Amino acid sequence: MLASIPVLRELINGRISFVDSLTLICFSLYALALALDISNLLSMDNLFSFLSPTSGSLLKLGMGGAIPLSYGHWWTLITATYLHGSLLHILFNILWLRQIGPLAIELFGASRFFIIYTLAGFSGALVSALAGTPFFVGASGAIFGLFGALIYYGWHRGGTFGSTIFRQMLVWAAIGLIFGFMQPRVDNWGHIGGFIGGVIAAVALGYQERTRQSLGVHIGALVSILVVVLCFALQAITFLSG
Repeated sequence: MLASIPVLRELINGRISFVDSLTLICFSLYALALALDISNLLSMDNLFSFLSPTSGSLLKLGMGGAIPLSYGHWWTLITATYLHGSLLHILFNILWLRQIGPLAIELFGASRFFIIYTLAGFSGALVSALAGTPFFVGASGAIFGLFGALIYYGWHRGGTFGSTIFRQMLVWAAIGLIFGFMQPRVDNWGHIGGFIGGVIAAVALGYQERTRQSLGVHIGALVSILVVVLCFALQAITFLSG
């Protein structure tokens, strides 16, 4: 009976393309953020600020950080993952997502993938906010969580394939961290928090070769989807009533 519930049925049958869905949602919200206030559309201090939504627009859509959290807007710890601050920002993150996302889905399963992505995004946002970052947006915490999950997989599985995954993901994660520390205004706390969250989620959930996805995992993914929807609904209510 549970398997007949909409969305859950698609999760069980593997019919949801999370990478494509996340790509579409992130670009749609980025376009919406630009449309909400076009005053900053063509201003550019440097290449990294090209086509940047205004801070006001991002706040309306759920920008995260210590300041929104201090006002009790806990849901921004989820919504911030889906927002981006410039064209290059979203392109970099989506390129990483589309590079490693399919591999993570293959090795962990689609439902585990989305749970890991959601928990890593949340943990990255929480660590960043607790570290005092006033405002932040971006999927990089969740993406570093995928790096962490894949590094755990490679280390735990071992063998030629596992060792290759372990080394490749470790190098890519290191490059991402080094790049973050070299660039201003990069949320390094979010990267670290997301990485740790991804490792913890992967250890707790396991991977496909170790154990197949159970009904409980699929339900967990459905709950994660509903939590994301709820968080954006709360943000919309806050924006419309403000």
